[in-house]
Amino acid sequence: MQTNLADWIKDTPDGQEADAILRKCVHCGFCLATCPTYQLTGDELDSPRGRIYLMKQVLEGAAVTEKTQFHLDRCLTCRACESTCPSGVQYGRLADIGRSVVETKVGRGLGASLQRGLLKRTLSSPTLFSAGLTVGRAFRPLLPAALKAKIPAERAAGTQPSLRHARHVLMLEGCVQPAMAPSINAAIARVLDRLGVSVVTSLEAGCCGALAHHLNDHAASHAAIRKNIDAWWPHIDAGAEAIVVTASGCGTMVADYGHVLRNDVAYAEKAKRVSELFCDASTAVAREREALHRLLATAPTGGKRIAFHSPCSLQHGLKIRGVVEELLTAAGFDLTPVPDGHLCCGSAGTYSILQPELSGQLLKNKVAALESGQPEGVATANIGCLAHIEGGLNASSKVPIRHWVEWLDERLNR
Repeated sequence: MQTNLADWIKDTPDGQEADAILRKCVHCGFCLATCPTYQLTGDELDSPRGRIYLMKQVLEGAAVTEKTQFHLDRCLTCRACESTCPSGVQYGRLADIGRSVVETKVGRGLGASLQRGLLKRTLSSPTLFSAGLTVGRAFRPLLPAALKAKIPAERAAGTQPSLRHARHVLMLEGCVQPAMAPSINAAIARVLDRLGVSVVTSLEAGCCGALAHHLNDHAASHAAIRKNIDAWWPHIDAGAEAIVVTASGCGTMVADYGHVLRNDVAYAEKAKRVSELFCDASTAVAREREALHRLLATAPTGGKRIAFHSPCSLQHGLKIRGVVEELLTAAGFDLTPVPDGHLCCGSAGTYSILQPELSGQLLKNKVAALESGQPEGVATANIGCLAHIEGGLNASSKVPIRHWVEWLDERLNR
């Protein structure tokens, strides 16, 4: 694609990156076939190719309108287009740049600004989110069905293993996950402990920065990243083998720290090191395959029929495919087929709140696909997907959904 970026951006780091990404696009349209929003609306401006065209116009100096913002807002940033693109177009990074520019030039109304500010403030604060969730659970029986479905039941964490191994890894606790499902991080700690690896957490670490980043507040996102790096660095110096993340949405962000802070003189090298140490929970367990297989050899035979929903952040963002499936199969679970497994469930961070109509359609389709194989349970790898899909499942078949490591932990402790 030929480009002619406007003077105000072409020589900036964002302009240079956007120009390089745009030049890779050859208008082939392969991305249309796997774009969830295009499949729902049939509008090319709701496809990656259409949105790339809109962003190119903006970056070349054309007038920016609310229509441009409307179609960029409707993008899930699921990055399925990246998995399909034969030219290697990094659409997600281009979308980050394009949205930020459009946000600056178009702005938002008071209502939308307040809503986004509230989401950033509450969801990125474990204390505020936990308090809100506690209140929501207390009044859950009185709430309308649609709102009730968004409030998950409590999940007990279970026992937390002591730090008894020479080998250890760091773990990101996350923002909403400790309140919504403390059982997930406890489960990975127990599984890794049985495999000879202790899990260490840092109380000073907080939100991964993804929430603010995808709401176009890059300053707040960068501040969150620096805070985490500062919190983790003593543990890295002490020999932590990896930084394990159980939520693939957060993992996609941590894996990108090096890129996000590449121009930060004080933090660029440390951010790069953190990204190198990042390890999705599935990779962390898969690295200990031999020890895992020894444990499974002594476990009782027979496992449930499980439908696995691979989050977009796992299969498209982190490009991790087949690892969780291999682990669950090795543990004796029978994986049921899931049609259109590459498509998003509609959670996508705050998307289900900001774009409820499209998100609801995607959820309905995803639940139908997951239930089509008549599973006894559903597994996933991201807290956002888990909570979103749980609402849809609870409204129909009552099939339980857990993080895949919770299923594995239960299997090892039968």
